[in-house]
Amino acid sequence: MASGFDIVLIFIGLELMAISTYVLVGFLRRDRRSNEAALKYLLLGAFSSGIFAYGLSLLYGLTGSTDLGAIRQALAIQIAQNANHVSPVAVIALLTTATGLFFKIAAIPFHQWLPDAYEGAPTSVTGFMSVAVKAAAWAMLLRIFLWGLYPLRTVYVPLLICVSILTMTGANLAALTQNNLKRLLAYSSIAHVGYMLLGLVALASVDYPAPAFFDGFKGILLYLLVYTFMNLGAFAVVTSLRQRNVIGDEIDDIAGLFSRAPTEAVLMLIFLLSLAGIPPLAGFYGKYFIFLSLMESGHYLLASLAVLYAVFGLYYYMRIANAMFMSEAMDKTRLPISVAMRVTLGITAFATVVIGIFPERFIRLVTWSMNLG
Repeated sequence: MASGFDIVLIFIGLELMAISTYVLVGFLRRDRRSNEAALKYLLLGAFSSGIFAYGLSLLYGLTGSTDLGAIRQALAIQIAQNANHVSPVAVIALLTTATGLFFKIAAIPFHQWLPDAYEGAPTSVTGFMSVAVKAAAWAMLLRIFLWGLYPLRTVYVPLLICVSILTMTGANLAALTQNNLKRLLAYSSIAHVGYMLLGLVALASVDYPAPAFFDGFKGILLYLLVYTFMNLGAFAVVTSLRQRNVIGDEIDDIAGLFSRAPTEAVLMLIFLLSLAGIPPLAGFYGKYFIFLSLMESGHYLLASLAVLYAVFGLYYYMRIANAMFMSEAMDKTRLPISVAMRVTLGITAFATVVIGIFPERFIRLVTWSMNLG
C-alpha cells in the first residue's frame, strides 16, 4: 500500500489493511461501543473504498495503464493536446480518487468514522491506528497525488486548500468541547491532518526544485516521524489508566495524575507540548517546515491561519495538563505501571525529546528518504 506504483496493488493493500483494522476496532466483542464503532467504520469504509475504486477505474480508462508513472505521462500528454484544459472525466476521476484518500487520512468532511472508532476501539488499538495506519495512508496519498496525478495539480491544489481549512477549523473547534480523552486526541489527530495537508498545498503549488517543494515534503515526512512517537506516547498514558472498573479515557480519570504517577504525568505533559508544537520538542519541527514552505510558496494567509489554530490546540492540550497537575485526584492510590508500559513510555518520550533537541540528523534522514539529499 505504501510503496506500490500500480493502482491495483495499492487498492489491494489498502483493503487488506482496512479489513484488518475493522476487526481490531471491534475486538471487544461484548462492548457495545466497540461494536458500534466497528460497524460504522465498516460501512463508511466500504462506501469510501467503492468511490476510490471508481476513481481508479476512471484513471485506467483515461490512460490505459495501471502504473502511476504511465498514468502521469498520459495525463500530461492529454492536457497538452487540449491546450492545458483538463477534461471533465479527468476531474471526476480526481475527485473520486481524492474522496477515498481523504477518508483514509480522516480529513473533514470524511472524518465521521474516526472519533467513534478511536473511542470504541481498545486504547492500544487506537494508538496503533493513530500512527501506523495513518502513516501508511499518507504514504499512499503522497505517491498518488505527487506521482500519478501531478499533471492535475492546478485542479487539486484549490481542493486541498479548502479541505485543509475545513479540517483545521472543524477539528480544533470540536476538540475544545471534548471531555473524553480518546475523542479529544481523535480530533487532535484530525487537526494534524489539516496541517500536513498544508505542506502538500505548498509543495504542489510550486515547480520542482523550488525551496517550498523541499520544505513542504520535509515538513510532511518529519511530521509523520515525530507524530508517531508523541501520539503513541499519549495513548500509552491513557492505556495505563485502565483498571478494573475504570476505563480511563475521561478527563476526570486523569485528574490528579501527578500525585498518583508523577513520572507518567510529566511524560504526558511532554507529549502534549510536543503535539502543540512547542520548542524544543520534536513536534515543533514538523510545523516549522510546513509553515516555512507556506511562506516560501506565497500562502501567507494560510500560514497565519495555521498559527492561529496551533494556539487553539495548545488550549485544549493544556486542559489535560490542568487536570493532571491542578485537579484533585478522586482515587488517592498509587497507579501501578507495568514494565512493558514503562519501556514504551521511555522510548516514546526519549524520541520526542531527542528529535527536538538534535533534529539535524533526523532532518538529513528525511532528506535522504526523499532521494533529494
